[in-house]
Amino acid sequence: MSRKLVVEADGGSRGNPGPAGYGAVVLDADGETVLAEVFDGLGRATNNVAEYNGLIAGLAAALELGATEVDVRMDSKLVVEQMCGRWKVKHPAMVPLAQRARDLASEFDRIDYEWIPRARNSRADALANKAMDGGSSPTVASAPLGGATESSDPTGATTEALSRRDVVTAVAGPTVAPGRSSTDVAATAWTGQIGVPTRLILLRHGQTELSVHRRYSGHGDPELTELGQAQAAAAARALAERFTAEDVEVAAILTSPLRRARQTAAALAETTAAPLQVRDRLIETDFGGWEGLTFAEARDRDPDLHARWLGSSEMPPPGGESFASVGERVSAEKDAILGEFPGRTVVLVSHVTPIKLLLRDALGAGPSVLYRLHLDLASVNVAEFYPDGGASVRLVNDTSYLAGL
Repeated sequence: MSRKLVVEADGGSRGNPGPAGYGAVVLDADGETVLAEVFDGLGRATNNVAEYNGLIAGLAAALELGATEVDVRMDSKLVVEQMCGRWKVKHPAMVPLAQRARDLASEFDRIDYEWIPRARNSRADALANKAMDGGSSPTVASAPLGGATESSDPTGATTEALSRRDVVTAVAGPTVAPGRSSTDVAATAWTGQIGVPTRLILLRHGQTELSVHRRYSGHGDPELTELGQAQAAAAARALAERFTAEDVEVAAILTSPLRRARQTAAALAETTAAPLQVRDRLIETDFGGWEGLTFAEARDRDPDLHARWLGSSEMPPPGGESFASVGERVSAEKDAILGEFPGRTVVLVSHVTPIKLLLRDALGAGPSVLYRLHLDLASVNVAEFYPDGGASVRLVNDTSYLAGL
């Protein structure tokens, strides 16, 4: 006799890696009646490890409840895509977890996976948070099942079936954060920086008509060209593949409010399913009266001012914004991001000046770096900022994924 159930599963880590836990809810076919809940802590682990453990626990509970068909719902794009076979399991810590989940999945006559937004996964998310707070479910708290016999009662064998022996916790070492190798950790120790850094992936927007002709493009709002859209798509694919291969969960994609940045960010959000936020302080410099002019046109129009502007970050363009002012707002935004996403990976989609300023801060360099650093359209840069105030630049102006465009 067939029995269809629904599994909602989730996991989380406070620090990624950090104190982790998972939660899973088994529902009747109506998707509303709760039949079982299971949750437990994992010690120190990553988000993805915790999410896989949530899936494993949910599938094991569904089997104990006599399910033959299961609809699995999770807000982890990585787990759903890997279990569907569309993404490869590359990270060593994920291999045993994925295999355990597949072994359990093979016990069902049918199993379907669906990615859902985090807001629709609130029940499992609440259990995962309860686990991270130190709670656990020693047995499955199950509702009575119609027609259940003493031998099929799920409450008897659940403790062993869902024990920590059965839920694999393949944590990839206590000091290695997701997307970081043991070599990275050794390098961090060598520099003396303390704590888990917040990693900022700095992505410049794709091509616009103004950038084609090398014109000042500040608060003007041109859209991406066809090539710019292709650049954004290529960057999104490359970053998504990298995040998957390195088991990196993107906490958020933060974008400038200008259309060229938002279009670039949207391509990445669609590919990674990471939440997208508009952040006004990531906007480009206001070039005032030079907006839309070439370098030569601006120099010819205001020769003295243009020369002073090139020689001082305190000098604004006519009616515009100085690089020093841009630096103040970008620094304030950086501090806000570090406070909101400690120890997490965040993508910032912005413009050449804000990205240069963030790299300057990470390097501890002077204002001359603004004039000596070249950043191509749709380039990726990586800077890490540590809780102790240290910083490290990991990558500058990577455009390798744009070959052939």
